Amino acid sequence: MQNDLDLLLQWAEDWQMTFNIDKCKVMHIGNRNLSSACYYMNGYKLAECQEEKDLGVLVSNNLKVGRQCNQAFQKANRMLGRLLKRMIDNKTPHIMLSLYKSLVRPHVEYCASAWSPHYIKDKDTLERIQHRFTRLIPGMQKLSYMERLAKLNLWSLEERRNRSDLIEVSKWQRISHPYH
Repeated sequence: MQNDLDLLLQWAEDWQMTFNIDKCKVMHIGNRNLSSACYYMNGYKLAECQEEKDLGVLVSNNLKVGRQCNQAFQKANRMLGRLLKRMIDNKTPHIMLSLYKSLVRPHVEYCASAWSPHYIKDKDTLERIQHRFTRLIPGMQKLSYMERLAKLNLWSLEERRNRSDLIEVSKWQRISHPYH
């Protein structure tokens, strides 16, 4: 790995680019990779980390997505409380759905193909956002969650993630077999 870093540094130097070494870190992935190996760039030891946020996605050394799910839930929950519950007087289903789809749901779906949850507790955490949203619409409070989804013509968030995954797989198939 150190050889690869040295080659990368040489390439950057050849192309007159520099790395901000203070922002470069090492993450040992997996339980069995508790290596004590140290890596260096230009003579500086790289810091080790247990988790790191990259492009808004939290990546941990055990590759579990629980903290990412909680973070997405918190952002969406704040947005739901701030924009829909307190600031909107006209709570017609049409207006509420438009605001939810554009301002709240993106927080729980951002890059979900990279971190899609597989533990039930994480899936339930994310689904609570949509549960809460559907109860905010007048006349929907006494209906079951599935009835609210049907009346609002919404899919569960898990169904949306599954659909997104299937679309991605079909794109890969078209790329690898263009004439099928």
